Amino acid sequence: MTKGLKIILSSALFFGLTYGSATIAEGAAKKYANCTELNKDYKGGVAKDSKVKNIGGKTRYQPFVSKALYDANKSKDRDKDGIACER
Repeated sequence: MTKGLKIILSSALFFGLTYGSATIAEGAAKKYANCTELNKDYKGGVAKDSKVKNIGGKTRYQPFVSKALYDANKSKDRDKDGIACER
């Protein structure tokens, strides 16, 4: 009986954490109104991948890497280099 209870509780905990973390990740992709607002939270902008290279010239700050956040603010990537609102 205790072995079965441990399995059930472990499964419930696993699925609860898995579902909960997916919900948090989905809610984390905030869409900003403009680059000024985005740069208040992410000074270097947001990159979709750590392998992207900036083609817009020198930048002061490293971009924050987040595909979900980049996708939500893709319209703010003027030079289409994979980094939105780079500074």
